[in-house]
Amino acid sequence: MKTIAVIGGGITGVTTAYALAQRGLAVTLFEQHRYPAMETSYANGGQLSASNAEVWNHWGTVRKGVAWMLRRDAPLLVRPHPTWHKLSWFAEFLAAVPRYRDNTVATARMAVAAREHLFAWAAQEGIAFDQRRQGILHIYRDKAAFDHAAQVTKLLAQGGLPRRGVTPQEMRAIEPTLAGDYYGGFYTESDSSGDIHKFTTGLARACQRHGVALLCQREVLALAVDDHGASVTVRHGEVQDTCSFDAAVVCAGTASRALAAMVGDRVNVYPVKGYSITVHLADSASQAAAPTVSLLDDATKLVASRFGQDRLRVAGTAEFAGYDRDIRQDRIRPLVEWVERCFPGVSTTSVVPWAGLRPMMPDTMPRVGRGRTPFVFYNTGHGHLGWTLSAATAETVAHDVYAAVEPAAGGGGPRWRPEAKGQAAGAGAHRGRLQENRV
Repeated sequence: MKTIAVIGGGITGVTTAYALAQRGLAVTLFEQHRYPAMETSYANGGQLSASNAEVWNHWGTVRKGVAWMLRRDAPLLVRPHPTWHKLSWFAEFLAAVPRYRDNTVATARMAVAAREHLFAWAAQEGIAFDQRRQGILHIYRDKAAFDHAAQVTKLLAQGGLPRRGVTPQEMRAIEPTLAGDYYGGFYTESDSSGDIHKFTTGLARACQRHGVALLCQREVLALAVDDHGASVTVRHGEVQDTCSFDAAVVCAGTASRALAAMVGDRVNVYPVKGYSITVHLADSASQAAAPTVSLLDDATKLVASRFGQDRLRVAGTAEFAGYDRDIRQDRIRPLVEWVERCFPGVSTTSVVPWAGLRPMMPDTMPRVGRGRTPFVFYNTGHGHLGWTLSAATAETVAHDVYAAVEPAAGGGGPRWRPEAKGQAAGAGAHRGRLQENRV
């Protein structure tokens, strides 16, 4: 049986491990934390949002980013501390602006395809993750933003996603608790929401049932290739070990850039920080006043999703500040104030803040597929759509890995190909899987 290493236990790593295991491959999943899904897959906005497939490479985004540079509470904040990584990323971001339309259509197509797999996996494995299939409502406060959204809607339709414009009266019929004045909205009935952490940990348990060796608290020190495959060197406590595999898949989020460089690949992922709050709806009045339909507010770039009866997740903003994971009060405060303004009946006395680093490529599309060697593959760089796209990109990379290590089999079923751009192990290395730790 062919052995595959997957590096990273977030949503992309776990979905990749699952898709590989479904093809009969022997998978080892390495995660640096004590449990899976403890970083960016821990507390995101909770949206499975094909309707949010518009890529960021647009001159309007650039103008807003420049205008907001001096606002500490800006939805998109670029901290003015130049590094070569940041400068090179923004240069490539601007170079991708001409591909805005094509990439938006391709992203929408991926997002629609991903639903089929994700929903099927959840049903097959009995994963409960507070899913609500009540659609997503995008809200707009002025005509210019609404008119731009109308153009985006045409691109989404090319990608196979229908959504419809709604009046302010229709918006309140869809979500009666929403307060404020709006020009209009767009409603995508086929979108949904849920708790990414519950889904990822549930699928990780399913991976183990299907034979995946889930090795947590493993810090990956090195990735290397030789003529026969890939090797991964890890540290667990005081023990360091190297294991060889027939192939490796890098799903390591913001760490993917450094790992790729070890094998001669350039994966220019940048850590784009996002924030969230989880509002605990402890009383019946707050539960009645909180939304049940998932929302995206275009002006503030915030999303809101209801989890069960007693939790409301609000998330968003984008901060370019390197690998800083600090939770800043001046970035959290606008999220709390948004809840108080849009849902004044919700108590904000119990709010849990969080921050995570979205791994984003300059064209804001994921890097999926093989690197320069036949033994290392990538499924990373999904940015703000990690959960939304993960099942589709996992299927794509699993198909490619299976075709590479089992060429006589001709691949592993259908794949969804995103239209994106696409040394020797140390002493003591051995082939096979490391001793599994159940967590």
